[in-house]
Amino acid sequence: MVNSQTLDEADRRLLALWAADCASRVVSLVDGDAECLDTITDAVERARAFGNGESTAAAEIKLRMRAVKAAGKADSPAGAAAARSVAQAAAVAHMSAHALGAAAYAAKAVSLSRGVDAVDDEIRWQVARLTPEQRRALALLPEVGCSEPGPLGPGLLSRGFLGGVVRRIQTSIAGE
Repeated sequence: MVNSQTLDEADRRLLALWAADCASRVVSLVDGDAECLDTITDAVERARAFGNGESTAAAEIKLRMRAVKAAGKADSPAGAAAARSVAQAAAVAHMSAHALGAAAYAAKAVSLSRGVDAVDDEIRWQVARLTPEQRRALALLPEVGCSEPGPLGPGLLSRGFLGGVVRRIQTSIAGE
C-alpha cells in the first residue's frame, strides 16, 4: 500500500520547490563550521534541483541524511531549526509531507531568532508563496497527527510548536 504522505513524483517536485523557498528564508541562521554550512547550502540547491526535474528521487534519497547530520552540528537552537528546515526540504524527494516539516522548522527558526511575534508573518509568507498547484498537492496530504507512519503521523511534526504550525498551514489551505 502506498503511503498517502508520499504523493506522486510530480507533486513531490512541486512541493520540493516550496519547501526550498521556506528553508531558504532561514538558511542564513544556520551556524556551525564551514563543512556544516556547505552541506546545508548544497541541500537547498539539491531540493531545488529535484523540484526543477534536474535530479532524481533516487539520487536525493541517498543524500538526504547529510543535511540531518549537519543540523546536529549547528551551534544554536535557531541555527539547528534552520538546518532542520533544510533537511526536511531535502527529504521531500522521498515523501511530500516533509514540505510541511520544512515550513514548520523555518517558522521555529524565526521564532528562536526574532521572537514569537515574527511567526505569524512567516506563516503568512509561506502560505502566500504557494502556487495553486502546490496548494492542491498539499491539500492531498492527511491532517497532521494522522495514525499513518510518516512525518505527519505521531511524532515531532504533530506535537508542540511544530504541530501548531503545520495545523495552521493545513487549516489555511483547507479554508480557501
